[in-house]
Amino acid sequence: MDLSNLYSTPGSHKSAKRLGRGDASGKGGTSGKGTKGQMARKGHKRKIGFEGGQMVLIRRLPKRGFKNPARVAYTPVNLSALNAFKDGTTVDAAALLSLGLVKAFANGGFKVLAKGELTSKNLQVKANAVSEKAKSIIEAAGGSVELV
Repeated sequence: MDLSNLYSTPGSHKSAKRLGRGDASGKGGTSGKGTKGQMARKGHKRKIGFEGGQMVLIRRLPKRGFKNPARVAYTPVNLSALNAFKDGTTVDAAALLSLGLVKAFANGGFKVLAKGELTSKNLQVKANAVSEKAKSIIEAAGGSVELV
């Protein structure tokens, strides 16, 4: 198969109705635009969100809350997930991806959270962020935490 063999499905391409070609064509005279008015004039396009002059939906809805543009989003990694690593290994982003514990990282990297038990000993964790409780649990188990 190559480009010379390609064809479209029969009936998928319908030619457009030709406007302004006499009354017998079905779209003659005003070319389907009705008589007079803003939309009958040439060059007029309806604005996005225009609702015929009534107050636009986005202006009717209440504005609530605040989205911080400087917010750093972390991919959460629980302590229980770190049990997949053997004792004495270095836990970093590449190691988490290789084991399949994380599919992708948010723009801020990953953060270790204190959910679950930690059975592995002396893990060297290199994370973008660590909760205080998770840090104390890792260090109590004989590991170390380094912020990257």
